[in-house]
Formats: sequence, C-alpha cells, structure tokens
Amino acid sequence: MELIQQIKDFLIPELDAIRQEQSAVRDRLNAIDLHLVDQSRRIDGLNQRIDETNKRIDKVHDDLLARIDKVHSDLLARIDETNNRIDKVQADFIARIDETHRRLDRLYEVIVRRDEHVGLENWVRELDRRMNALERKAA
Repeated sequence: MELIQQIKDFLIPELDAIRQEQSAVRDRLNAIDLHLVDQSRRIDGLNQRIDETNKRIDKVHDDLLARIDKVHSDLLARIDETNNRIDKVQADFIARIDETHRRLDRLYEVIVRRDEHVGLENWVRELDRRMNALERKAA
C-alpha cells in the first residue's frame, strides 16, 4: 500500500498541475477563439466596406466613361464643324483666286492689246510720215 500511496503522492500533484495547465490552455484557447471571432467580424465588416467602395468605384468609372464619350462626341462634332468651315473658306478662297486670275488674264490681254495698239499707231504714223515724205518728193 505504501507503493500505491507513493504513486498517488507523486501522480496527484502532477495530475493537478496538468489540470491547471490544461485549464490555462483552455482559457487561452477560449480567448484566442473570441479574438478570432472578433477578427472575423472585423474582416466581414471590411469586406462589406470594400464591396461598397468597389460599387462606388464602378459607378464613378461608368460616369467617367460616359463623360469621356460625351467629350469625345462633342470634340468630333466641333472638329467636323471646323472642317466644314475650313472647306467653305478654302472654296471661297479658291473662287477668289480664280477670279483674280481671270482679272489678271483680262488685264494682260488689255495691256497686250494696248501695246499692240500703240505699236500699230506708231507704225501708222511712220507710214504716214513716209507717205508725206514721198508726196513731197513727188511734188
């Protein structure tokens, strides 16, 4: 019996120590579990906020794309309008240049005819002078 008592004396304090350690481990595990539940709740909250933020980002993205499309469309319309105005100004400018060319051609014709006329006048005067000289010589 004494051996049993010695075993009891040796094992009971060890078992009590193990029970205390087990209780401390259980308490620590419960605290960790509570902490994990709290962290899980926080993560769920963050995920919800991230989802809301993503929805807002998607809305801003869609709005921005719509604005960009409108600006692009407006710019194309303004470019087309400007091109039409440029084409009209160019057509008017070409018409004016063509008119100026016609006027210059007409002026050249007038100058050439005037020069021809002056040349003919001088030639007629010279012929008249020669004829008068011949008439005086003949008389």
